[in-house]
Parts: sequence; C-alpha cells; structure tokens
Amino acid sequence: MTEQEFKDGQVLLIDKPLNWTSFQVVNKVRWLIKQRFGLKKIKVGHAGTLDPLATGLLILCTGKFTKRIETFQAQEKEYTGTFTLGATTPSYDLETEIDQTFEISKITSEEIYKATEQFTGEIQQQPPIFSALKKEGKRLYEYARAGEKVEIPKRTVHISAFEITRIDLPEVDFRVACSKGTYIRSLAHDFGKALNNGAHLSALRRTKIGDFSVENATTIEAFEASLQFPES
Repeated sequence: MTEQEFKDGQVLLIDKPLNWTSFQVVNKVRWLIKQRFGLKKIKVGHAGTLDPLATGLLILCTGKFTKRIETFQAQEKEYTGTFTLGATTPSYDLETEIDQTFEISKITSEEIYKATEQFTGEIQQQPPIFSALKKEGKRLYEYARAGEKVEIPKRTVHISAFEITRIDLPEVDFRVACSKGTYIRSLAHDFGKALNNGAHLSALRRTKIGDFSVENATTIEAFEASLQFPES
C-alpha cells in the first residue's frame, strides 16, 4: 500500500499476539507506517479492545477510515476459549491469583451443556471490577487495585450462540457469539455460579467481528514485512 492509501483510509485485520495490549498494537502499526513513509503523523485506531491475555482479531483503521471505527465496534463478535472450573479469581481471568477453590468431581457433562441455556438471548451481565470502564471519572481497575469496593450496575447484552466444544475437567472449551459490550470474563464467572461452583477464563481468542474473520488477519511481523518489501 502507498502512503496516500493509508491516509485515504485502510481497514487492517491484525491477529493480536498474547500479552500485547490493543493500544500497543495500534502504536506499533502507526510507528511502522510513519517509519516506512517518513511521516510525522498518521491516524490509526482500533475497533474494539482485546485484553492483553486474549489473542485474535483486532480491526485497525487508518487515515480517514478512523471515522468508521464505531460502525465496526457495534458489530457482533465471536470468541473461542477455555473456562477453568473449580476456581475463581478477582479479575475473572488469569490476571490475578486464585482466591477461592471448589470441588468439581460431581459436575457432569450434562450439567455443563445445560448451563449454557441460561446465557443465550438477552441477559443481564455485570462487568468485572478489573476493567477499563469508568465510574465517577476513574477506571474500575483503579478501584480494584486500591482495594476499594464499588457498585457496578448490570447491563443488558445479547448472546446469540453459546456452544461447548470440549470438556476435559477442569477445562471447558467454548464458542460464543455476542453483542458489543459483552465480557467473556464475566460470562466465565457467571457460568461457574450457574453450576453452583466457580470458574474463571483461562484462554480467549476473538475469531470474528461482523463479516471479518481472524483467518484473514495478518500478524504484526507479516505487516511489518509487507511495508519493508512493497510490491513493485
């Protein structure tokens, strides 16, 4: 792609690596474009945050296409991943240490499949305290890290598909298709409760946003290589 094409606007599908923040991916891509074309600035933004411990599809928009970001954010998303039963964490994932354990030997596969029915369609979900949502001007994770308790209102989200793809306790693999604003970490926590047990999210990969698939995404390394060796 040329300098002008990036300025006019491009939609870039990036497969976000593990332990990178979405902001780091944006910064890296912006820096690569600036370096390649000797630019002082270029607009780059992402359409929907992925947690550092998640991998998968991140849509980036450049130049004039940054105005389209909200459109992409509103589209349905699909995720695959793993719940680990028998233990909870304050962050509902692996960001924090296990704070409570449960006996899982009596949980049956039938109960696990049945529990998904409670989480399809329109549901009420409470976002995790370890999240970037704001309350009274502060990020929720700031309250959490300071040990402060804060009331988090539930909100309505829509889950159009919730499928269990593998059971090998304590691990349960899943596929979920859901609306904007759905927290898969909260789904993991609530899923554990539905089994009268505990659970946390131990792996997450975003596979789709609307009609865009991670199968068509490129790695950061491949994107960098494409800029270093432009097509003639």
